Amino acid sequence: MQNEFNQAMDFRHACKRLDENKKLSKEEIDFILETGRKSPSSFGQEPWKFLVVTNERLKATLRPLCWDQPQITSCSHLVIILAAIDAVRPDSGIPAKRFGRRPLPPEKIEAYIKLYSTHLSDTLSTDEKTYAWTARQCYLAAANMMTGAASIGVDSCPIEGFEKEKVEAVLGLDTTQYQVALFVPFGFRADAQSPQLRLPLEDVVEYRS
Repeated sequence: MQNEFNQAMDFRHACKRLDENKKLSKEEIDFILETGRKSPSSFGQEPWKFLVVTNERLKATLRPLCWDQPQITSCSHLVIILAAIDAVRPDSGIPAKRFGRRPLPPEKIEAYIKLYSTHLSDTLSTDEKTYAWTARQCYLAAANMMTGAASIGVDSCPIEGFEKEKVEAVLGLDTTQYQVALFVPFGFRADAQSPQLRLPLEDVVEYRS
């Protein structure tokens, strides 16, 4: 199992050229999306939505707004990860519903909601601050989706180079509800993988005991 995971990590890279003639099966994209759905999130609030774009005309419209990166149009499935805004605020009622999924007595759930509201009072005070918090969690889901994809031989590339407001306008998003965190195109590589370059473990790990 450990070896299989390492193989997926070695396979995964920021794939710049995808074969536009190769498409993921429904089973493959469903598996990838499921790894995102099962990802961890702060307070278990799951502050994301996965917008899956397969419409070629929409991809072509989005590409110039994403620094003209070719993966946007050559990918099989373009997943746009949206960060929740209103849904994470206590007065939306959604955090209470999500805490309510836990098999706890009402007083315990109330305690969780109070802790959540108090702890995040400043974080959730503006749309900008809320986005900064929820977008970071979207990267957890993105990482799991990319590793999950690699485990079944599917390539990906995280993209945060885009004109956010223009993209949101094209998608017709109500930005009080959701804002774009990042793009992740999925498909199959058109070129051989370049060598993976990483710092040695001793340069990035420090132990304190």
